[in-house]
Amino acid sequence: MTADRTKRNCLAVILAAGESTRMKSSRSKVLHPVAGRPMIAHVVDALAKAGISDIALVLGRDAEKVEAAAKNAAVKNSVHIQTERLGTAHAVLAARDAIAKGYDDVLVVFGDTPLITETPLKAARDGLAKGIDVVVIGFETADPTGYGRLIVEDGELVAIREQKDASEAERAITYCNGGLMAIDGSKALDLIHRIGNDNAKGEYYLTDIVEVVRASGGHAIAVKAPEEELTGCNTRAELAVIERLWQQRRRLEMMLDGVSMIAPETVFLAFDTKIERDVTIEPNVFFGPGVTIESGALIHSFSHIEGAHIAVDAEVGPYARLRPGANLGEGSKVGNFCEVKKAEIGRGAKVNHLTYIGDAIIGEKTNIGAGTITCNYDGINKHLTQIGAHAFIGSNSSLVAPVSIGNGAYIASGSVITMDVPDDAVAFARARQENKEGRAVLIRERNQAIKDAKKKAAE
Repeated sequence: MTADRTKRNCLAVILAAGESTRMKSSRSKVLHPVAGRPMIAHVVDALAKAGISDIALVLGRDAEKVEAAAKNAAVKNSVHIQTERLGTAHAVLAARDAIAKGYDDVLVVFGDTPLITETPLKAARDGLAKGIDVVVIGFETADPTGYGRLIVEDGELVAIREQKDASEAERAITYCNGGLMAIDGSKALDLIHRIGNDNAKGEYYLTDIVEVVRASGGHAIAVKAPEEELTGCNTRAELAVIERLWQQRRRLEMMLDGVSMIAPETVFLAFDTKIERDVTIEPNVFFGPGVTIESGALIHSFSHIEGAHIAVDAEVGPYARLRPGANLGEGSKVGNFCEVKKAEIGRGAKVNHLTYIGDAIIGEKTNIGAGTITCNYDGINKHLTQIGAHAFIGSNSSLVAPVSIGNGAYIASGSVITMDVPDDAVAFARARQENKEGRAVLIRERNQAIKDAKKKAAE
């Protein structure tokens, strides 16, 4: 028996073959996202962090899509289709070919527990490394109603008692079954095959393995995990609870690591959001996948950021939208009611108000006036707008790509720029103003006559 977990190999069996009927969804529940990522991908990530490299996916509905969602560079997946639903033990046996290859440890988890971390998984395997045959992951709860109770005597797990079968004393137990367990790999198939179906539903319950292993002279124990880590998902309401718990956990981690959040409960993070210390985030900010924010940046309220990189001391918002490919340089600013997509905003450049910048490169210290638009789409293709350093783009300008504006160039307000502008040039592209004396009176009289005629006709 190898007492060091790190020297033992392990197969994780992920049960994800359910029909997801209570989700009332057109897709498998394990494909529903938590923090912008399918919940099964969170489970796989926790397994990878626990040092497990081999995973058997027990799938049913949407098998190909679930397999794709479970891909992780750190693990090797095999797929096993469960065609009948005859209980959790029967589901594990769908992966018997993988289990039969011979592993020191077999870990059974669920695809709909995305809050699980590597800590209890490692603890369960540590139990196997010490010679225990079955290790069940449980949790303490203030309200155990509906959960199977873990009956522990002298440090050993004697049984898992479902509530309907529990005595009054057993129902008072607050140590409950989380459903996840680790099994000695050399005994796993034999133990599971011994589980019977002598119950009202005629199904094979994996929880019965505790009594099976004890009847054969083996040993079972339970290890504790935080209750929230074992939160499963069957309905949209439970999915919302899981999202809330995930967000709370990640916000706390970031704030303890030096990120300031004025109203953390209003900030929503993605699974891969990276924020360095000394960043300040104001209320009501949403991060989609693929965001990195460097130290000293300030994110104002009501900003929506996805697929963007924000450099040191940059400033975003309020009411800004950064779409994929937005790359803000050091000390740059994207202000209120601005949208940036697939664009480089140079060091110290400013895009302050009511502006769309797409498919563009903007040089350092350039100022983009309010209402400026890069017209990047011709109906078929996207085109690039290039603006040099220290340029000034006047308010309400339209830059029709492909177009290049040189260093230090000045674009007059209200211009529609369709040709390249050289360095240090001033470009005007608007009609000459004309004033028509007294014409406003005639227009008002005409409009009033039309209004009176319509009113008379209605009468």
